[in-house]
Amino acid sequence: MLLGSLHFFRIIDGEADEAISASVSIVAQSLSTLLVLGLLIADLSGISANNPVYGNWLSIGQLSIDFSLRSSGFNLSLAALFSLLLLIVTRFSVNYLHREAGFHRFFFILNLFAAAMLLLVLSGNAVFTFFGWEVAGVCSYWLIAYAYDRPTAAHNATRAFVTNRVGDGGFILGIVLALLWQETADWQIINSAAADLDRGDATLLALCFALAAFAKSAQIPFTPWLARAMEGPTPSSAVFYGGVMIHAGVFLIIQLQDLFTQAPIAMLLLALTGGLTAVYSYWVGLSQTDIKSAQVFATSGQLGLMFLECGLGFWTLAAGHLAAHAVVRCYLLLTAPSIMHATHAQPIKPVPARLANCRWAFMVSLQRGWLEAIIDWLLVKPIQKLGRDMRNIDELIIDPALGVPGPAIRAISSLAHWEEQKMGANLDSEEDSFARGSGLAGKLTQWTAALMGWFEFHFILRGIGRNSIRLGRRLGRKANRFEQLLLSPRYLVLFVLITLMVALGYAA
Repeated sequence: MLLGSLHFFRIIDGEADEAISASVSIVAQSLSTLLVLGLLIADLSGISANNPVYGNWLSIGQLSIDFSLRSSGFNLSLAALFSLLLLIVTRFSVNYLHREAGFHRFFFILNLFAAAMLLLVLSGNAVFTFFGWEVAGVCSYWLIAYAYDRPTAAHNATRAFVTNRVGDGGFILGIVLALLWQETADWQIINSAAADLDRGDATLLALCFALAAFAKSAQIPFTPWLARAMEGPTPSSAVFYGGVMIHAGVFLIIQLQDLFTQAPIAMLLLALTGGLTAVYSYWVGLSQTDIKSAQVFATSGQLGLMFLECGLGFWTLAAGHLAAHAVVRCYLLLTAPSIMHATHAQPIKPVPARLANCRWAFMVSLQRGWLEAIIDWLLVKPIQKLGRDMRNIDELIIDPALGVPGPAIRAISSLAHWEEQKMGANLDSEEDSFARGSGLAGKLTQWTAALMGWFEFHFILRGIGRNSIRLGRRLGRKANRFEQLLLSPRYLVLFVLITLMVALGYAA
C-alpha cells in the first residue's frame, strides 16, 4: 500500500525513483519470507501455537467468523515456498523491468499479490481465504493487462478475469452452504464435520469448491484462459501461472481432503477432469511453436495430473507434486527469454512420425480442440444475445418511460379528450351543468376540481412537452450513468461482499 500511495500522489515516478520501489519491494518480501520461515522452524520444533485467533470479524447469533491463521502443516510449508519464489521473482523483476513504463505499478501489484497469496494459503477461515482468492485474481487481471494500451492485452485480461469469476460463484456457494449446514466457515471444522453430513450434502459442498478449483487452476473447460494470460510480462507469468497462483486450486482441494473423501462423486469428477485436462494439454502442446505457449500447456497438463492424483486419493503425492512443479515451472518461465536466446535457429523437436502424418490430429491440436469456440457458442453468445435483448428493452421501454417525447404525450392527451367527448362528459363546455357545483359543498368540489384541472393542464399535459420532458431526459441520462457505474469492475467486488453479508444474515 505504501508503494501505491507514493505512486498515486506522484511522489515516486519515472526511472529516477525506480530504486525506491525496488528497495521497498525487496525489503517487504524479505521480511515476509523471514517471518514465514521463522514460523516454519517453530512449527518443526514443536513450539508454535496451533491456529492462533487474532480477532473476531463477524458475530451474529451463534455464527462467529474469526480471523485465524494456520501456523502448522502443509499450509505453512507452502507459504514458505511461495514466499521464497515471490522474493526471487521480485529481485529478478528489478533488472528485467528496468526503464519499462509502469515499473512502479508492477511492483505495487506484485506486493499486493504476495499479501493476497499468503492470506489465501495461511487463512484458517474460508471467508478470508476467499478475500485472498479475489485479490489475487484482481492482481492477475491487472498484470495480464499490463500493456493496457494494447487491445489484445486488455481483451485477454478481461476474458481471463470473467472466466475465473465463474469459479468464484462456486466458492461463494460453498461458503454459504458451509454456514447453513455446519454453521462455520473454519476450514478445520468443515473437514472434521464432513463425516456428519449426508452423502448428498457433502457431495454438493465438495462440488462447489471443486468448481472454484477447476477455474483457478485452468482445468477443462476453463483451460483456454491460461494461454491468454501470457500477455503479461515474463516475471508475472512466472510467479502467477508457473509458481504460485495457478496452484491455488490444487491447494484448495488438498486442504479439503477430508471433505472430498466423504464425496466419492466429487473424487471421481476430480480424477476425470484432471485426466482429461492432462491429455488435452499434452495434445495441444505438440503443435505450439512459441516457448510461453508450450510452457503454459505443460503447466495445465501437470495441474491435471495433480487433480488426477487427488481424485485417486494420493494426497501426499499431489502435495509433493505441487511443490516440485511450482519451483521447476517458475524457473522455466523466468528463463524463457534466455532459453530462446540459447536455442536460436534450432528447430523444435519433431513429434513421432505416426502422429506427424495424422492430419486431423494436427488440426485438432492447432485449433486447441476448438474448446474456446465451443464455450463461446454454449455460454458467451447466449449471454451476449440476452444483453442485446435487455438493451432493446432499455431503449424501447425504459428510456421512453423516463423521457417520453412530446408527440406521444399529445397523442395521449388527444385520446383522453376524445374519450371524454364520447362519454358525453364534455367537461370543457360551459353549458354542461354537471361540471358545475351548487351549494357550498358543490362549490368546494367545483373549485377543487378546477384547481386540479389547472394543475394537470399546466404541469402535466402542457408541462410534459416542456420542462417535464427535459426533466425526464435528465433522469434517463442519470439512470444510464448509474447503470454504467454499477457495471464497473470495482462494484463487482462490492456486490460479492453484499451478497456474502446477506447470506450470512440469513444463515444466522
